[in-house]
Amino acid sequence: MRREEYGVAGPKPREIRVGLLDSTLREGEQTPGVSFTVEQKVEIAKLLSDAGVQMIEAGHPAVAPDVYEAVKKIVGLKREGVIRSEIVAHSRAVKHDIDVAAEIGPDRIAIFYGVSDIHLKYKHRKTREEALSIIGEMVEYAKQYGVRVRFTAEDATRADYDFLVEVVKTARDAGADRVSIADTVGIATPAFMRALFESLRRDVANIEFDVHAHNDLGLATANSLAAVEGGATIIHVTVNGLGERAGITPLHEAAVALKVHYGVEVVNLKMLPRISRVVERYSGIPVPPNTPVVGDNAFTHKAGVHVAGILANPATYEPYPPEMVGRTRDYVIDKYTGKKAVKARLEKLGVQVSDEELEKIVKRIKERPDIRYLRDEDLLEIASEVTGKPLALATPKGVEAIVLVKTNSNVYTTSIARRLSVIPGVAEVMEVTGDNDIVLRVRALNAEQLNQVIEQIRSIPGVHSTYTMLVLKRTREGETQ
Repeated sequence: MRREEYGVAGPKPREIRVGLLDSTLREGEQTPGVSFTVEQKVEIAKLLSDAGVQMIEAGHPAVAPDVYEAVKKIVGLKREGVIRSEIVAHSRAVKHDIDVAAEIGPDRIAIFYGVSDIHLKYKHRKTREEALSIIGEMVEYAKQYGVRVRFTAEDATRADYDFLVEVVKTARDAGADRVSIADTVGIATPAFMRALFESLRRDVANIEFDVHAHNDLGLATANSLAAVEGGATIIHVTVNGLGERAGITPLHEAAVALKVHYGVEVVNLKMLPRISRVVERYSGIPVPPNTPVVGDNAFTHKAGVHVAGILANPATYEPYPPEMVGRTRDYVIDKYTGKKAVKARLEKLGVQVSDEELEKIVKRIKERPDIRYLRDEDLLEIASEVTGKPLALATPKGVEAIVLVKTNSNVYTTSIARRLSVIPGVAEVMEVTGDNDIVLRVRALNAEQLNQVIEQIRSIPGVHSTYTMLVLKRTREGETQ
């Protein structure tokens, strides 16, 4: 068999039709210790929309006043055309929750109810017949508001299959156009997930399916892809995989896997690192360095044989090019490093050494096992000792700076931002909250030119003060200055 003909759970379907629903603002905020402000939620929603996410689950408005306010603002931005994604408001199968969600005017209301026997017995304390009655009544009640309705079958993967079919038909007949099949405790396997969705598609007509996969056993992404192979048309994701317990399918994993394995590009992949950084900062949950796609080490190579392969052809140790997601590759210098890697790094730094000198440099590197990795300065120091030549890092050909701008209190910040944006050398302008009003990214050929740009910034009427920070190194993207 050929690899490209197979997905995660069997032969690939002839056609894949899929989009993403991002639930960072609802499921993601259910991560222990995470609480986004209204302003942060609005910013995240804008980024997700700009990236092309098809649906945004903005929150459960009945939970708290700030959640209500955030959902209302996001819905308002959708009406203004600022946000293009479909906006979904979450709700229990309770009339009060539905009323609160409906008065905001989202595109869709998502109603959830547990359908496994363990949920019915211990959480809802209802019979199957009573559950079906509640599901049908609440979906029909929400439809009276003139919105689209999705029903989420909570803990569906542990439900009796025949009863699950009844649940889906009940929700459909009451007016739901989508049903989300939730693997609430992350217990499914890819083979089971694909078979489940294939069966549901066969046994229930005229309904679209979502997949909501939790990551308790590390299978959320694989289970989501398997569900798509079985016929699901929406994958629920969160930025950085946030969510209850171990979270749900990460946005970055699902988006890139769909592109690599199925050739389907559901979002602007180059925006993934930026979105990840924003949510990392606002959530306070750090992204581990070995995280796929957005982690610091995702495209950083170490072992000598790996680096030698990368230098010859990056495809030897990379399943897809880092440029596809707005990243660049790198490799570390330490005791695992081989001669090819050291030679390539030295040449990048403008240093030529003989084969004999290279052998000595590599030997000295391997004699320093206490150092986790050598910086370019450390490598040049060793090279200087071996060659007897004074070596130092070359002066950069360009400089980049972040300039914080504070404006006078009696001026319109946006008008100043527009004036700043046309100054040569100003690459990016951002209006922000906090002690400063505007953040600029400035690029110049040298320090003298940078000072000239900063003087122009200070000369704009309404600019009260500036504070400049030089960019020494880009983290996450792996680009250095």
